[in-house]
Amino acid sequence: VQLVESGGGLVQPGGSLRLSCAASGSIFSINVMGWYRQAPGKQRELVAIITTGGSTDYADSVKGRFTISRDNGENTVYLQMNSLKPEDTAVYYCNADQLKTTARGLPRMYWGQGTRVTVSS
Repeated sequence: VQLVESGGGLVQPGGSLRLSCAASGSIFSINVMGWYRQAPGKQRELVAIITTGGSTDYADSVKGRFTISRDNGENTVYLQMNSLKPEDTAVYYCNADQLKTTARGLPRMYWGQGTRVTVSS
């Protein structure tokens, strides 16, 4: 199983970016997909998660600015980031939690390699 992120880059404050993450390989189901981020010198933190049924949860710092969505058929999760601030600068990691490769397999967690987002003028 691989998670591949794309869409990071440099953007000015107030701008927008859309991150994508595609999970590939032998996948039976993924219960929760999400995005985490890690800024320099800080711990990795939750940004947003979404369940198969579409329930979402966001960090307080991004509520109203970021929107998470997913395509269950394509095992892909997106993060639309608007009104970006310099404090959003971080490496953003895609996460697939409770991923099963077979119907009877044990659920596991997987991470992408990360995509860098820099918000600066």
